[in-house]
Amino acid sequence: MFRTALRNVLAHKARLLMTVLAVMLGVAFVSGTLVFTETFSSALQSSSQKGFADVDVAVQPHKDDDDQGKPGDAPLLTQRLLDKAAKVPGAASATGSVDGQAYLADKDGELVGSGFTRAGSNYFPGKDGKDARYPLKSGRAPQRAGEIAVDAKTAERAGFKVGDTVRMSVRGPVLPQKITGIFTTDKGQVTAGGTLTLFDTATAQKLFTKPGRFNEIDVKAAPGTSQDKLKAELDKILPRDAKATTGKKLADDEAEMIAQGMDGVKTGLLAFAGIALFVGIFIIANTFTMLVAQRTKELALLRAVGASRRQVTRSVLVEAFVVGAVAAVAGLLAGIGIGAGMKALMPSDAMPDGPLVIPPSAIISSLAVGVLVTMLAAWLPGRRAAKIPPVAAMNSVHAVATTKSLVVRNTIGALLTAAGAAVAVVAKDKSSLGIGAGLLLIGVFVLTPLLSRPLIAAAGPVLRRFGMPGKLAGQNAVRNPRRTAATASALMIGLTLITGLTVIGNSVQKAIDKMAADSLKADYVVVMANMNDLSPDIAEKLAKQPGVTAVSALRQSPSRIDGDGEYLTGVDAASIGRLTQVDFTTGSYAALSQRQRVVVDDSTAKSHHWKAGSSFEVTYEDGKKGRLTVGGIYKGNDMLKGIMVDNRTLTPHMSDLVDRQVLVKTDTGASAATKKSLRKALGDNPAIQVQDKDDISREVASMIGMMLNVLYGLLAMAVIVAVLGVVNTLAMSVFERQQEIGMLRAIGLDRTGIKRMVRLESLVISLFGGVLGIVLGVFFGWAAGEQIATSMATYELTLPWGRIALFLLLAAVVGVLAALWPARRAARLNMLSAIKAD
Repeated sequence: MFRTALRNVLAHKARLLMTVLAVMLGVAFVSGTLVFTETFSSALQSSSQKGFADVDVAVQPHKDDDDQGKPGDAPLLTQRLLDKAAKVPGAASATGSVDGQAYLADKDGELVGSGFTRAGSNYFPGKDGKDARYPLKSGRAPQRAGEIAVDAKTAERAGFKVGDTVRMSVRGPVLPQKITGIFTTDKGQVTAGGTLTLFDTATAQKLFTKPGRFNEIDVKAAPGTSQDKLKAELDKILPRDAKATTGKKLADDEAEMIAQGMDGVKTGLLAFAGIALFVGIFIIANTFTMLVAQRTKELALLRAVGASRRQVTRSVLVEAFVVGAVAAVAGLLAGIGIGAGMKALMPSDAMPDGPLVIPPSAIISSLAVGVLVTMLAAWLPGRRAAKIPPVAAMNSVHAVATTKSLVVRNTIGALLTAAGAAVAVVAKDKSSLGIGAGLLLIGVFVLTPLLSRPLIAAAGPVLRRFGMPGKLAGQNAVRNPRRTAATASALMIGLTLITGLTVIGNSVQKAIDKMAADSLKADYVVVMANMNDLSPDIAEKLAKQPGVTAVSALRQSPSRIDGDGEYLTGVDAASIGRLTQVDFTTGSYAALSQRQRVVVDDSTAKSHHWKAGSSFEVTYEDGKKGRLTVGGIYKGNDMLKGIMVDNRTLTPHMSDLVDRQVLVKTDTGASAATKKSLRKALGDNPAIQVQDKDDISREVASMIGMMLNVLYGLLAMAVIVAVLGVVNTLAMSVFERQQEIGMLRAIGLDRTGIKRMVRLESLVISLFGGVLGIVLGVFFGWAAGEQIATSMATYELTLPWGRIALFLLLAAVVGVLAALWPARRAARLNMLSAIKAD
């Protein structure tokens, strides 16, 4: 039986090609993901280790147990502590680090760097006048205000050189700076495409901390002193608001953090690989079902000469094992190539240098997944093959599904569909929704043979316009409902996910647009790039501009209320009512004009059991206590919520006076000219964004669009596998029906008619899968939206009809493309040979 199975694989290798391709694509996705993420993670960890090469022990701010309940961060480290750390036994030197955000503009006025990695720090020279962390490539270190050094990658990208004067911003105001030096660094933020700007220590402290204060103190051990021993000595002199950590522990912690971050990426990519493999199961099951049907006589004769049912099943599984093994090896090799290609395509400034890493997990997973998925999908056809009675050798007709089996299948499908829909409708969390979605998807798949007849029959009037080929195409599409169902379901799964994600994304976009329109009366929102802090000077400058009628800085400060951490939002009491629009259930913004009065969103008020007139004790960021009274309760949303207090009350308690954003209203309203004048007033600072409502909408739309495009790209693999399924089904169906096709040719249907028949059959099956996928996707989008609506009041289902029409067109294109080769093959069959085929 083993030899028979191998001979069958070799005899049907052409028909198994699409199955091999489908499994290979899924396995390549898996192995490519594992190779790329491991390579990326290894490169980042190696770069991270280099960054801690000069750190034996790091001293950092720390809250002890007694201070854990107090709002705000731990106090910064002092110059005195730095001096003491440098003198402990076993210390060779101590370096004080000052860190923050610094934005550089290139020669065209655009921001340099990407993401949240535009950093600033200090150059801390040692006894030799050099900072070992930042070796200078050219020029000298910054020595006074107005001088900076930039990293070599940033200098290369922006075309900077020593002596250039560049525009820089920290929290708002534009500061012209002279580049005195260019340095090299292995820090991950730079290798990931960010920028690093160095200042002299005094300037860095003025910009980011306070004079004489540091974010971290790095201590270098003297020769012969271990990191643990040096840490023990430092522990003796540290105050309770500081802690010491060895460089090894810091490197290990960062490596673990990198690994965890990559695990999230890996899990997401593997989920889409799983979808592609799941779609591949339909192809494999279809292929082996059709092969079994085509070999009815052969299998029945094997039973007649003594083969047991178990041996027949085993022979089919051996075939699946061989196919799966070949596909797994090919997928592993392709995945390694994909991993290497992705590494090569990554920008040099986004990924540190490092070798291609092929983890054992990639090899083991690829081989295991490829073989197991193929054998699992072939198991049911193998069982069916074993049930073929020997008497079937007397004819070539495979036993069709009994009425009883179809009734059982449809009953199970109806129950699963109803249960899945019910769970999805009443779901209160993501896990319940996921269970409901899974049950519904399985239920619809089980019911697909039943659904295929009426839905495909509905296309009958259109098909009949194509004459006899159209009529035959409709009949062929429903001739074997199970096969049609399996073929259409592969495409259905991909389009279900694509449609559902699109519906949710489009509805969220519209909800945010409505929220901005309903909540903001301000013409402009001024924010720093990446939502970092703004200098209070920005609000002051804007308030003095001609035509500006109202300005309010929004600033946040941590506090402690009833034992819980809460952020207080500072606003300008006199103008906030003209800049925002919220619905008050009790009270109004007018309450803020009274000191120690606040307005609170309904959710926060409910959690603390507050009502208008309630008073409560608050511990501010500086540790001082006060008493506030609720003057109004409003309906909060994602743009405006929390505890609002007048800036005059909040500002004295803030350790670092910064704004999160500034709201601006002008007498002329939002216009290009007004925006230009406001930007000019702020020095045309590229780090500051002056946004009107349309800008906010476009920014959100851009983020949602980018996310959807990434998801579309990942789901494209499932669609490609579904296309292979349609091609495979049609090709094998043509082989099955070659006698029938020969007869059609003999009675007058020409080659063009044969091609049209196969193409229309493919088109009908693909559109059937597309319609099911779109309907399910809309339902899942609605069900998920019901959960989103509980936390986003403006959310409502909005169907993107243009996109839906595009997805339906995609299904039609899939059908047309998938039929090209099978239709050509059917048309080229020799008429006489086909009629004599058995």
